[in-house]
Amino acid sequence: MTNPTPKRRLAILGSTGSIGTQAIEVVQAHPDQFSVEVLTANHNADLLIEQARLVQPNVVVICDETRYDTVFSALDPLGIKVYAGLNSIASVVQMDSVDMVLTAMVGYAGLLPTIKAIEAGKPIALANKETLVVAGELITRLAAQRGVNIYPVDSEHSAIFQCLVGEFHNPIEKIILTASGGPFRGKDRTYLETVTKAQALKHPNWSMGAKITIDSATLMNKGLEVIEAKWLFNLRPDQIEVVVHPQSIIHSLVQFEDGSLKAQLGLPDMKLPIQFALGYPNRLKSDFPRFNFANYSSLTFEQPDLGTFRNLQLAFDALERGGNMPCIINAANEVAVDAFLHDRVSFLGISDVIEAAMQQVSFVANPTYDDYVATDKETRRLATEKLGSFV
Repeated sequence: MTNPTPKRRLAILGSTGSIGTQAIEVVQAHPDQFSVEVLTANHNADLLIEQARLVQPNVVVICDETRYDTVFSALDPLGIKVYAGLNSIASVVQMDSVDMVLTAMVGYAGLLPTIKAIEAGKPIALANKETLVVAGELITRLAAQRGVNIYPVDSEHSAIFQCLVGEFHNPIEKIILTASGGPFRGKDRTYLETVTKAQALKHPNWSMGAKITIDSATLMNKGLEVIEAKWLFNLRPDQIEVVVHPQSIIHSLVQFEDGSLKAQLGLPDMKLPIQFALGYPNRLKSDFPRFNFANYSSLTFEQPDLGTFRNLQLAFDALERGGNMPCIINAANEVAVDAFLHDRVSFLGISDVIEAAMQQVSFVANPTYDDYVATDKETRRLATEKLGSFV
């Protein structure tokens, strides 16, 4: 008689965000496959408490230390350990009782916990693309040294990964990342001069957090994914192409050296790539809605407008330059997007802030971790100063 496969014990970083909440739905749908050891959140103490009561983790961390007492008083009586602060997140991912870490924190904050998890030998389900954007060379080198696998959660990178299963020995000629085009597809710069955050937050196909939704509207999300893909799949910049596919059914494609293309298709639903990453190498049964060709009489494709949506071109430029340049665009973008969400910079001004940072922040060709930290700090300071120029 064979022993049942033990449950995979998960640390879910950023559990109260869009990816984190859907990951908990996946866990609940497969209680025989997964248990939750750690939950972490940034500010949302109320939802973190609700989630902890639901999945009964061993540990929770609230990054915002001012919310610690609220979380502690609610969860300590349940025997759940409560910690606070970013350094606590970096510590708990190293616990022996964690089998896999889902990094779904937003932005640069995900870098240090991901490094600590890799150093502890934990497989990573990566939904925090900024980690590879900021420090792709460092992360991939460290993962190789520690023998740690990184499983992509972004729908596009999951699609590439799924297309490569069974093909890892075959060289890639190029990959094609698909983009919906966002809410402003087909619009010109004159139109974009006056768009509001309410308009930018209405994504046509995906339900996501505010930051990534704005990134999708500016096409910076696709730019960050281009940089992430370079490191995930060991590609040159000229091997990465972007095509706008408004229906978001083909999630991305791989072209091999014989010219054959493989694509992964499905309805826009992040739970599928989350579940694939958490359950790999097994495909777990799901009740997700199924794609029906009868509902889609045509699938269309077009080239991205790099002149109107400059962020995608800036990301390609940063990838070509290398060094700490992707770290610069990430930090500048985080500052600019937050400013746009608080009505302190215009939609087109986001690109202006990023370009100014690329031109003025100190370039480092071969950065160390400390260089990334310094670059992020310098960029945020300069980008904040530039905001007033691009209202």
